[in-house]
Amino acid sequence: MNIATIIGIVGGAACIVMSVLTSGGTLGGIIDIPSVFMTIGGSYAAICIMAPLNKALGVFKIMGKCFKIPDFGEKNLVQNIVNLSDKARREGILILEDGLEDLDDQFLKSGLRLVIDGTDGAVVRTIMENEMSQTEARHFEWINILNQWGGFAPGFGMMGTVLGLIGMLNNLEDKSSLGPNMAVALITTLYGSMLANWILVPMGQNLQTQNSSEMRIKEMVIEGVLAIQAGENSRVIAQKLLTYLDPVSRKAVGAEVLKD
Repeated sequence: MNIATIIGIVGGAACIVMSVLTSGGTLGGIIDIPSVFMTIGGSYAAICIMAPLNKALGVFKIMGKCFKIPDFGEKNLVQNIVNLSDKARREGILILEDGLEDLDDQFLKSGLRLVIDGTDGAVVRTIMENEMSQTEARHFEWINILNQWGGFAPGFGMMGTVLGLIGMLNNLEDKSSLGPNMAVALITTLYGSMLANWILVPMGQNLQTQNSSEMRIKEMVIEGVLAIQAGENSRVIAQKLLTYLDPVSRKAVGAEVLKD
């Protein structure tokens, strides 16, 4: 569970509540069901127009990824690649076929399969980089949906405000209702801004950060596969792969793979 996301959701809600209460308002004063339908429902309807139905429906599952800490298995990958390089140098590349199906990482497995089949290194790199770029493109399809939703929400908030003002202007003879009606009209703008800046855009950035981490690990795997194919020394390979890890992970994994 990603505690930071939980803190952001709960902390944001707490800040909003405290702001309302300390400014002399009430929670009931910022709750308006028609405004919820206008901002959330209206902006989501725009997403249904923009994206295919499977994407519009699947975006909620993707948002759930923001509540999980991604684990790309980089520590195990480094250790596996170093062990495989040792094995290949001692017994030859073809020996890697034994136990290939036991590898958990499909990207590493597909790269090693190309190496075992005798594919040229430049072709191996091209195929693996193309797979990586296609994976990233799929990730950004989801990220763009969230970012677009974050762009639509304030617009629908403004539309709700305009509709509220129209209703208020149609009832100008009741002077006592002008203030409350104006407050309700502005709530949709608040909801739209909250939905975009508190939920959707931050979640899009969260997924973009996860994507960057995953792409970095895939780059590491490509370098490892090509190093195995080139028959490089396992310690050199380890040093090369460790540069892709953060300092804490680098120290922990380095103590294992570089020990004599």
